Amino acid sequence: MKVFKFGGASVRDAASVRNVAHILKEYKNEKLFVVISAMGKTTNALEEFTKALYVNLEDANKLLTQIKAYHFAILNELFQNPNHAVFTDLHNAFVELDWMLDQAPEQTFDHTYDQVVSMGEILSTKIVSHYLNHDGVANKWIDVRDFIRTDNNYREAKVDWEATEFLYNNSKERYFNGQNNICITQGFIGGTSENFSTTLGREGSDYTASIIAFLCNAAQVTIWKDVAGVMNADPKKFNDAVLLPHLTYHDAVELTYYGATVIHPKTIKPIQNKNIPLYVRSFLNFHESGTVINNLPGHSEQACFIHKPDQLLLSISGKDFSFIVEDSISKIFAVLASFRIKVNLMQNSALSCSICIDNTSKRAAIIEEFAKDFYVKYNDGLELFTVRYYDAESINKLIKNKEIILEQRSRNTLQLVVKNSTQ
Repeated sequence: MKVFKFGGASVRDAASVRNVAHILKEYKNEKLFVVISAMGKTTNALEEFTKALYVNLEDANKLLTQIKAYHFAILNELFQNPNHAVFTDLHNAFVELDWMLDQAPEQTFDHTYDQVVSMGEILSTKIVSHYLNHDGVANKWIDVRDFIRTDNNYREAKVDWEATEFLYNNSKERYFNGQNNICITQGFIGGTSENFSTTLGREGSDYTASIIAFLCNAAQVTIWKDVAGVMNADPKKFNDAVLLPHLTYHDAVELTYYGATVIHPKTIKPIQNKNIPLYVRSFLNFHESGTVINNLPGHSEQACFIHKPDQLLLSISGKDFSFIVEDSISKIFAVLASFRIKVNLMQNSALSCSICIDNTSKRAAIIEEFAKDFYVKYNDGLELFTVRYYDAESINKLIKNKEIILEQRSRNTLQLVVKNSTQ
């Protein structure tokens, strides 16, 4: 058994769907669980639709019309027969969103968000599944919410592993039978015990692939991207970025933790627990080997760069000039948790705590909340560079024309909060 994951860019239009079919034909005699994201920028569009439900139903109606038009345009290009069952299937799926236009939502925003945004994956997988069968790639469409069970923490749901394993083991015999070697299912989403949809956090489809690989003891997982594999830096920001043909699980976890965006941060641990290799390959050049992530030694300690622009540095100290101790830090993290803010870097001194976070529209509210118990100073418009396996050359490259505001080093990792020296 192998698990494949295709992201939104890989199914953004009819030509892309045909390309996915072309790739899967290479593996049609193998057992595959294929995880697919929402098409193109559909998740963003559904987010805007959700916001409009709470503000202006007329705007919501316009947005939904655009989302429908986008998906049906892809259908019309893929299927010449307008009476094909996929058209009815998609119309029925959109009915759930149509119902939401009848009245303003009564549930919390996060609950409504998950019911709406999860439909992106339902729509994409129905289209891809129907097209694959139409193109001679026999497959079965599976609703991932039938076995990935989560809690009710909408927009960032946690997997109930015991319930998920039980549900999967009791249904897996129905997934692969007869001539069917391929199952198509959704990334990013799960379901509660009350049958409400949940999402696993943005870009969570990688995590879904990892969960399924764990459940079925897959031989390997492949994440198909629009890049050659895992690079040592974002090629859009570093013109000398190179492909990393091999990473250990540990290095992959470190890179994703610090903000590398090729792999979702939660992806590694479930497959590491069962020693399942993870491949990151290009769906544009699918015969190239890409990057493999496993527990084998022998990787090169190539300097890897992660850049986070638009950073906010908060300096927090006690109003009575007392030491920053455990009680103070627990209060600080309670505030960050209440705003769902991830810390990118933290550094303590005796009297203050410095925290680097992504700049956010919630900035004023966060500072106001901290100011109830602390003195707060801040710098914005900063950049955060993280270098794994740094050396003098890599450091000099980063600090050219930069002023270092904060620096933190460990044996293998360097983090620098900087601003342009001309600022």
